[in-house]
Amino acid sequence: MEEKTATLKELVYHNAESAYTVGVFQGAEDSFTAVGHLPAASAGRTFRLGGVWKEHPAYGSQFSFSEYREEMPDTDEGIASFLASGALKGVGKKRAALIVEAFGTDTLRVIDEEPHKLTEISGIGPKKAADICEAFRQHREFAEVSLYFQQFGVSVPAAMRLYKTYGADTINAVRENPYRLIGDVHGMGFRAADSIAMKMGIDKNSVFRLQSGIKYILWYHVNDGSAFIPKTLLLDKAAQLLDVSRDDIEECLPEMVFEGELQIENLEGRPVVFLEAYYVAEQSVCKDLIRLERAELRTLQADVENLLDMTERESGVRLSENQKYAVRESLDHGVFVITGGPGTGKTTIINSIIAILKSGGIETGIAAPTGRAAKRITETTGHEASTIHRMLEYCYSENDDAMRFGKNAENPLPLGAVIVDEASMIDIMLMKGLLQAIPSGARLIVVGDADQLPSVGAGNVLRDMLDSELIYSVRLTEIFRQANESSIIVNAHRINRGEYPEFNSRGGDFFLVQRNDDEHILETLQELCATRLPKYYADCDILKDLQVLTPVRKGVLGSAHLNKMLQAILNPPAPGRSERTFGERTLREGDKVMQTRNNYRMAWRKADGAEEGEGVFNGDVGFIRALDAENGLITVVFDDNRFVEYDFTQTDELELAYAVTVHKSQGSEFPLVLMPVTWFPPVLATRNLLYTAVTRGKRAVILVGMENRMRVMVDNNQIKERFSGLCPRLRAFLPQNGSGGEAFWNLP
Repeated sequence: MEEKTATLKELVYHNAESAYTVGVFQGAEDSFTAVGHLPAASAGRTFRLGGVWKEHPAYGSQFSFSEYREEMPDTDEGIASFLASGALKGVGKKRAALIVEAFGTDTLRVIDEEPHKLTEISGIGPKKAADICEAFRQHREFAEVSLYFQQFGVSVPAAMRLYKTYGADTINAVRENPYRLIGDVHGMGFRAADSIAMKMGIDKNSVFRLQSGIKYILWYHVNDGSAFIPKTLLLDKAAQLLDVSRDDIEECLPEMVFEGELQIENLEGRPVVFLEAYYVAEQSVCKDLIRLERAELRTLQADVENLLDMTERESGVRLSENQKYAVRESLDHGVFVITGGPGTGKTTIINSIIAILKSGGIETGIAAPTGRAAKRITETTGHEASTIHRMLEYCYSENDDAMRFGKNAENPLPLGAVIVDEASMIDIMLMKGLLQAIPSGARLIVVGDADQLPSVGAGNVLRDMLDSELIYSVRLTEIFRQANESSIIVNAHRINRGEYPEFNSRGGDFFLVQRNDDEHILETLQELCATRLPKYYADCDILKDLQVLTPVRKGVLGSAHLNKMLQAILNPPAPGRSERTFGERTLREGDKVMQTRNNYRMAWRKADGAEEGEGVFNGDVGFIRALDAENGLITVVFDDNRFVEYDFTQTDELELAYAVTVHKSQGSEFPLVLMPVTWFPPVLATRNLLYTAVTRGKRAVILVGMENRMRVMVDNNQIKERFSGLCPRLRAFLPQNGSGGEAFWNLP
């Protein structure tokens, strides 16, 4: 490997996210073009580069470097150039010249050791001096981190993520436990962390490594929706991942149980393994459901039948007998589940229950798992709804580095009833927090469509409650007259029954545009978005009202590729429209974007400044209001009035949302839904995925593709297995032939 020391004179290309750089460098004897990963590259900075010469077919000879080290300048000119290069935020060319004029070659030492002296310069106060000192410290720390990890083959972008996570303690933290990278650094998987660990000398059979691999397998299944994994499957998968024997894996388990990391339990005749938190969550949810069900309910201060009659008169809506049954039963039980498809009157029932509870003197809270779902409930019912997180007063705990709820068993919700809609989206951890905060004697009314896709998070809460036969419930099946006029709703029910949908009727709202291959499907999607839909639905805002759904992320008809296509159509480059490229993505002012993971510490504020808070959640959708390249900031507006500022290092939490996966669309409704239909993996080309997609549309659903593939989805009633223990736990408290229910009554 050759080394060259040179100053960056011209920045030809630089990607802020990946740090990939093409630049013209000036060495002691010659100038040359160099390519490689260089974070925060800017003209005027000097580097020692390690690499090899390569011949590019179009651009000729280039120095391709894989290692770099920044050289601190020692001349007035070099120091001024370094300071003005952008290496230190808040120091431009003019300020750099004033600082060097005052301190000369001693400038960098002054910034590092005596930053208070900077206040002698006009325009620099104590805060600005401290900021310059901190920027210089971070610059040096990251240079050290990046240099250290080069020896382990860690890319510059990965080193940037490490430093963002651990700061000055990065090297010590990773030396101490390289496997902590898996959970602590977004995008770092087990194999990458294991590779670093092996190069650091961690023994292949060390208990430390084996336990990390076991936890990785468990977390993989949690992220795939399961609360536990059968022990035999865990042993097989961990042994394969770590290239050790099953016996080696099994020997690690008792100590991990003793340390409180895992729980092993015999469930339905087989040993299963939980991460401790998910074992506790299932136990807690089971216990609290039974607590609420057996508690003496707060008394309604009125006659339910009279209130039902009054509600019907005031609303002008006549309830069916099944709807009246749902209302009565929900008021008679501590926990009650109402499930049914679109058009079956769930909203009407919710409105009736709220009116009766209000008239009966019971204060009621209404919530949903996501902000989009809560907003829709507010719009359709006329009653203010919030997210479950907000109802529970979520906050971030610095001590635990985790989310905590202000409302809990010690500080319960001051409510006599809680109605939760879109319950198919609730995972086991969120359900645990909700139930703990509901006081005994309050009613919990759970509303959702059990035939939709299950929650993104672990567990199968709604389905388990229904299947347990311990929780009282009603299933709504009747489609009411107005809903019966919608082809979307009629077809949704046809799909759910395993029948093929009918489409393309004159004046209808459900269409299939038949195309026979992916290339023509893509062309038709482009045409529909660019011309046909804006023309036909002229009263719609296509950017906001159209949502493209797809079962997959990858491939020509996956959300990633579709987003690039749709961005070019719906929000193309334009003069004055700021944009920035991050890796393979370009973010632009006006773009529709989605938050991709929960960030409980992200600050937000309302436009009028009347309200502010923290927390942006996985699946939240907004629009980029402003992109400030100079200060490295992106402003996103969620829910039309929550303003959130991201710095450029946080853009890995955002992705374009013109097209989203069907899973990500849960809890939302869109005026126009557009979806490609082609060959998809059988595990995704399922009836309930198609059903979920169709039920997202309000005004029109347009499928583009092959009728036979749509029929394959309807025929495929395969439901991906999730490992969840809530149903058998609840069933354990069912009385058997008049006995066997003692555990129910003796539950603490």
